[in-house]
Amino acid sequence: MDPYKVISHPLSTEKAIRLMESENKLVFIVSLQSTKKQIKTAIEEAFKGKVLKVNTLITPKGKKKAYVKFSPETPAIDIATELGLI
Repeated sequence: MDPYKVISHPLSTEKAIRLMESENKLVFIVSLQSTKKQIKTAIEEAFKGKVLKVNTLITPKGKKKAYVKFSPETPAIDIATELGLI
């Protein structure tokens, strides 16, 4: 599956930036039909980083958020810089 059919875009809210700095996590808006395993493989393919954990939620507006925790060898700040979030 194409990783960009699963991942819509990253979020750059204050909370997302705080999570990136303190917990090595990035927040993405993803497809409603995507599973945690699909999100994990899509992120690893697209950004060449090791994902430890994926938490998801569906917002009241009907969008699906994925909180992606990266391994210590893959700093989330580096990926955010590559994406232009910082």
